[in-house]
Amino acid sequence: MAHPKIPSGTAHTMPTDLRKALSSDKAALAKWSDITPLARNEWICWTISVKQPETRKEHIRRVCSELKEGMRRPCCWAGCIHRTDKTMSPSQQFIYGKKSK
Repeated sequence: MAHPKIPSGTAHTMPTDLRKALSSDKAALAKWSDITPLARNEWICWTISVKQPETRKEHIRRVCSELKEGMRRPCCWAGCIHRTDKTMSPSQQFIYGKKSK
């Protein structure tokens, strides 16, 4: 089954599993289409940055449910470190510095 064209983020392309989840949930897809490309990028980055398959499934489920609840960005997410158009903020540097230790 072909999935509809779903807008992506600024640094990340839409992963197949997230595309499938959004295309099967009209309300979540409508909310996804209403957020900015930067916000979409953060949801994608938050989804793909985890290591465990079960955690990724949970993040995808939460993208759909939290968008429908009115959230426009992932809660407590430091933001995408993959963007090349800006440097990391001091808070991002602190958070990611802690995680790498």
